[in-house]
Amino acid sequence: MDAQKQLQALSDEFQQLQTELESLIDARQKLESQQQENQGVQSEFAQLGDDSNIYKLVGPVLLKQEKTEAVMAVSGRLEFIEKEIKRIEKEIEDKQETSEKKRTEIVQFQSQVQQQAAQASA
Repeated sequence: MDAQKQLQALSDEFQQLQTELESLIDARQKLESQQQENQGVQSEFAQLGDDSNIYKLVGPVLLKQEKTEAVMAVSGRLEFIEKEIKRIEKEIEDKQETSEKKRTEIVQFQSQVQQQAAQASA
């Protein structure tokens, strides 16, 4: 494979890693948004009395829900979201590391090609 094609292949791999990294960052941002929303709901629940009416939207219908059930559901959701954020942050870290290695590989390859070109013209 000639140097130009090899460099293009490395660049394509690097670009794919960057695209995957952007997708992971978007996913983390969505989870963080959901986390904030659920934390807001949780703090609202803390201000309600035990006899307060809570309704859950199910399709086009509002269904009455017990406070303890609603609190548990939100707590469970927050726990799940926190685990997902940690999982995605680990993936982001791994992808950044892989991406950085690929960037270094590209730079080394380019300097190697330049050295060979300099030696060939000398």
